[in-house]
Amino acid sequence: MGTPAILTEALVRVYRRPRKRWFRPDRQASREFVALDGVDLEVRPGEIFGLLGPNGAGKTTLIKILTTLLAPTQGRAWVDGVDVVADPYSLRPRINMVSGGESSGYGILTVRENLWLFSRIYGVANAQIHTRMERLLEVVGLAEKGNSRVSHLSTGQRQKMNFCRGFITDPKILFLDEPTLGLDVGSARAIRHYLREWMAEKPGRTLLLTTHYMAEAEELCDRLAIIDQGKLLACDTPSQLKRRVQTYPLFELRLAPGRSRLQGLTDLAGVHQVTLQQSHEGIDLKVTLLQESVIGDLVQHLIAAGQTILTLNRVEPTLEDVFIELVGHGLGDR
Repeated sequence: MGTPAILTEALVRVYRRPRKRWFRPDRQASREFVALDGVDLEVRPGEIFGLLGPNGAGKTTLIKILTTLLAPTQGRAWVDGVDVVADPYSLRPRINMVSGGESSGYGILTVRENLWLFSRIYGVANAQIHTRMERLLEVVGLAEKGNSRVSHLSTGQRQKMNFCRGFITDPKILFLDEPTLGLDVGSARAIRHYLREWMAEKPGRTLLLTTHYMAEAEELCDRLAIIDQGKLLACDTPSQLKRRVQTYPLFELRLAPGRSRLQGLTDLAGVHQVTLQQSHEGIDLKVTLLQESVIGDLVQHLIAAGQTILTLNRVEPTLEDVFIELVGHGLGDR
């Protein structure tokens, strides 16, 4: 398997709230907030790995530890085989980070000047900076604003510059904390397309992505972890996570309008549950089966009963279904 791109063991991070004037020693426990609670995580080289969780779940704290910006209270973490606490200086040239909504950059400098400065800090050669810069500015649609001062940019344009800043150093491992936050649909789509291209250029690259957009996570990520209240609840491929929600195959059928002659459906071998709703548009059936192959017998039974099947669809669970089952609410419900 080789060295994991990212590895954590029993990672804990506890924050202490500021002491209040009314503080009493017997309230010591209430002053502590556990942001990460024993997180064990492994990300493989070459993966786009997604991290999902509600606000305050611990996602950003985990990324800050992995990027050497924050020390864990307990446990250990390695990125590219390097201990993030013991040897941060050798790790930093190999990684980079883009954070959604981050207002980085120097307002008095232009977009191109900011990108050149960050590149030189990372030791990127002048000959490489121009080529990378112009390609990235084209990807995010910011080429026309390249000579504008950052202080004159909109919030979305600044986020586009941040995105360019993360990639221009050509990191081996990149951390993206809600990179499409605040971007329009077209820009977000262009960024997702570029992410796939960037990963394909060098198979050893690794991407850790946090996002509140379930469709984005499903489109991009090879594997996903769901975190809540500092605990890792699940980690698997999107398809395997969705199988956790749906115990039995579910089909939706619409039959032509008319008298319902559907007696005996629940007596068919392999049919688990049937719900029926009738309207002037037709008869809507939801049928849960013990196994998918039973759908053929069900269709034959309906045809034999004189029913006309207008539509038949397999209902697949979504990542949002998985998230709600594990966490108990949607991303915006807290």
